[in-house]
Amino acid sequence: MKAFGFLSFGHYGPFRGSQTPTAADMIRQTIDLAVGADEIGVNGAYVRVHHFAPQQASPIPLLSAMAARTQRIEVGTGVIDFRYENPLYFAEEAAALDIIAGHRIALGISRGSPEPALRGYEAFGYTGSADPRGADLAREKFELFLRAIDGEGVADADPHQFATGTKLPVEPRSPGLRDRIWWGSGTRSTAEWTGMLGLNLMSSTLLTEDAGVPFHELQREQIDRYRAAYKEAGHTRAPRVSVSRSIFPIVTSRDAMYFGSRPEGDQVGIIDGFRSTFGKTYAAEPDDLIEQLRKDTAVMAADTVMLTVPNQLGVEYNLHILSAFAEHVAPALGWKSNTEGPVQGDPIA
Repeated sequence: MKAFGFLSFGHYGPFRGSQTPTAADMIRQTIDLAVGADEIGVNGAYVRVHHFAPQQASPIPLLSAMAARTQRIEVGTGVIDFRYENPLYFAEEAAALDIIAGHRIALGISRGSPEPALRGYEAFGYTGSADPRGADLAREKFELFLRAIDGEGVADADPHQFATGTKLPVEPRSPGLRDRIWWGSGTRSTAEWTGMLGLNLMSSTLLTEDAGVPFHELQREQIDRYRAAYKEAGHTRAPRVSVSRSIFPIVTSRDAMYFGSRPEGDQVGIIDGFRSTFGKTYAAEPDDLIEQLRKDTAVMAADTVMLTVPNQLGVEYNLHILSAFAEHVAPALGWKSNTEGPVQGDPIA
């Protein structure tokens, strides 16, 4: 582990104890959290994207504001549900964001997770999927998105203005943007597919498969397969790999009240029709936390760890979590502050 960031699911609602009763509270606080995290030296500020739910849904305006108010921190998503996106318009948005952020972005994209709406992407006008989960639609649109950010002509030009047969690329474009695109992989096979494409790998606290081994071992195998596929495809750039974890250093009585009685161990259940493995929550005093995380083979194999934060507890408390991790835990795991420059991936041996 070289770097860590926070991953906010952007929950809001007028619930007891919530510091984000409205969407406006959640959005503004996410920006403030990114600013505070940047000052601490945290490497990344990432947001989850959900539709038809009281959570963050439109990431580009939020990430643009976060980038504009920060200096060093990477801003990104974990992940964007591409079933809901127009691939060419998103290529334009991604390029503009990359330019605004000075290339400090990490856009995680995937098929997406189950949503409250039944095939909600069809309500957005994206129909024609033969897969009940829309995976084919997401892949098809993602391939067009990659072609667009690579500068390929994707639209027929008006023959009254251009030579016959001319194809127009989207504008604006940002050089090297593809190197800052991640695929959110939930299985070992999709990790291999990501490696073949030469993209960065983003893996969360959930894998939609169960191999009968601890979660971190299954995820480490996913990372190893990704890197092997990346090398076999002939890619030479040092790729990035991130994993998400729920990690809470217990350094105050308030921490103990919130997280001291969390269940231990991984969990196995059914999500979206798949038997899935859910990673454990880490909550302990710093010395114990360091020992536990050193044994997490996926955490130690990734360059970046995303800490899922309880955004409804407010900016002050979430900055406390990030500060405690930065001060008491992260240095022992190999962390380097954002003051030491952008995060670099590990070369493929």
